[in-house]
Amino acid sequence: MAEIKVFDDSWPLSLKNGNGVLRREVWVDERERVVRYNLAYINHSIYRDDNGRVVGYDNAHGHHHRHYMGVITPVKFSSFEDIEEKFQADWIEFRGKK
Repeated sequence: MAEIKVFDDSWPLSLKNGNGVLRREVWVDERERVVRYNLAYINHSIYRDDNGRVVGYDNAHGHHHRHYMGVITPVKFSSFEDIEEKFQADWIEFRGKK
C-alpha cells in the first residue's frame, strides 16, 4: 500500500519569533505508522545552503538524521514523537540564541 501524506504544514514566523518558516511533513502507511517525515526551521537570511534549512530532522535516503547549519548527523530513532520533541528542543534552543 502507498504512503499517504497526512501533514503538510508551514508556519511563517514573525521577526520576534525567529523569522523564517517552520515546516512539517509527515507520511503514514496503511496502519497509520509514520514512515516518512521532514521537520525543519527554514531561514535563508541565517543559512543559505541546504535550501535555507537551519535545523531539521528527516528520514530521507533510508536513515534518520539531523541537519544543523549544513552539518548532517545520524540520530537514533525510537519514535516519531521522540523526533518531534528533539526538533522542538533544537528549535527553541536556536531561537533563544538569536
